Amino acid sequence: MYKRILVPTDGSEITAKAIQTAVALARLSGGSMTTLCVKEPFPYSAISEMQPVPPQEFYDAQERIAAARVKAVVDSAKDSGLNCDGYTVEALHPWEAILDHAKQQGCDLIVMASHGRRGVSALLLGSETSRVLTHSPLPVLVVK
Repeated sequence: MYKRILVPTDGSEITAKAIQTAVALARLSGGSMTTLCVKEPFPYSAISEMQPVPPQEFYDAQERIAAARVKAVVDSAKDSGLNCDGYTVEALHPWEAILDHAKQQGCDLIVMASHGRRGVSALLLGSETSRVLTHSPLPVLVVK
């Protein structure tokens, strides 16, 4: 069955369901997990040199938030007796980062939420989830 499961996290409530599903699958198959939180790049503005938040402060806040989200997944897996590696990465397109990470980590399944925090464009299926589904060479389990 599945030996290495990737569960991307954005900290949303629906992602918590995907985490529970990934943990259950990993326990059933005797596999391990990896988790990834994709950070947004700094929103540089070509209009003004004045930024509401200095870049380093933005990066530090993004890393704190992402690290906390990853830690929640790692802790959930460890509480169930599973190994789980956690990573954060900055990327313009989260779906590409998810697929790259799955390949680098030798994953054989991606478990992700049907939608997360991506605004109006994520009404039925999250835009990132649908892109992962479209481009993934691996099986993808979408949790609603």
